[in-house]
Amino acid sequence: MHTHPASQPLPRRRLILLLASLGVVIVLLLVWVTWALRPASSLPASLDERMTYEVVQVYPHDRGAFTQGLVYLDGDLYESTGLYGQSSLRRVALETGAVLDRIELSPEVFAEGLTYWQETLVQLTWREGTGFVYDRAEFALLGSFSYPTEGWGLTQDGDRLIMSDGTSSLIFLDPETFTPLGSVRVTYQGQEIQRINELEFVRGEVFANVWQTDQIIRIDPDTGQVLGWIDLTDLLPPEARQPDTDVLNGIAYDPGRDRLFVTGKRWPHLYEIRLVPAGE
Repeated sequence: MHTHPASQPLPRRRLILLLASLGVVIVLLLVWVTWALRPASSLPASLDERMTYEVVQVYPHDRGAFTQGLVYLDGDLYESTGLYGQSSLRRVALETGAVLDRIELSPEVFAEGLTYWQETLVQLTWREGTGFVYDRAEFALLGSFSYPTEGWGLTQDGDRLIMSDGTSSLIFLDPETFTPLGSVRVTYQGQEIQRINELEFVRGEVFANVWQTDQIIRIDPDTGQVLGWIDLTDLLPPEARQPDTDVLNGIAYDPGRDRLFVTGKRWPHLYEIRLVPAGE
């Protein structure tokens, strides 16, 4: 019987190759799982002029909340609710819709838009010409300020507060003194867009509800030009509506995970949506 010395290490080499192949398979599997489970982005890299939506997730929302302003910050939602005798400022758990903190406003006040600035929350009122500033951590009123117009929506771009007043204007305010810094008229194809309501700053653009419509417009804050339209028709299904269910209103953006949330006045749900071209 003859032996072949070179053949003795062969099983070991096969084992090494097998383990190496198995390692590659495991790495590829982990890469695939990580990709599959990654947070779904709400916004594509570029947006068409006409967009619509896909629902990513549905969350509970207080059906009694007459939503006027909505902000996502550090894992929670902050919400301003309106109506005389029912206006409030709330901190809300996203996943459950539970109200974690709440400040009731005077019955003579109709609360409107909401944003944050550094460690504070800033809230508008409709016809009272008064805004309120709150300590976000303590959830306590710090002070107030005045403005000469109605107050509708409110957001900020990192340098300025951006306010709507129900007309076609976006008004810029100093975030420390609340003095006006200028304004732009919002136009689409040369026509002014009226009734601009709740605002949210998203990737350098202002997203705005147009009151009493199912449309969100995307605005260039420097020029006021409308860059596009987002059609949210039938987002809240007919079976979820009640006689007092009101219009779409409320936009919040999570820049960390690129998520977009929307709801409406007295809606039972808050929706995380993904934007898709209307043609699809």
